[in-house]
Amino acid sequence: MLRYLPFLLILALTIYAFIDCLNTPEPEVKHLPKVIWVIIILLFSIVGPVVWLFAGKDRVASGGGRARRTQWVAPDDNPEFLKSLRDEQQQKKDQEQDKDKDQG
Repeated sequence: MLRYLPFLLILALTIYAFIDCLNTPEPEVKHLPKVIWVIIILLFSIVGPVVWLFAGKDRVASGGGRARRTQWVAPDDNPEFLKSLRDEQQQKKDQEQDKDKDQG
């Protein structure tokens, strides 16, 4: 089993680099078109993925602090969504109070 480990690591690296390349938007790809990067990754099993990871796309350098998000990860992190839920609840309460006043 241990003799297959290098092969599996190379395969995992190639698959990771291939998927990373496919998921990278075209403006973030450096030096070559995306199609050429895919071919390099698939043809050169060790060198291609390593070159892609180090030189193929713009990497965001961490500034030591917490990274800023440009998009919301989940709806419960979005203040606009939470405000819309509160507004809906308030409207329902107002409608129920109006309904109770009409009946009573």
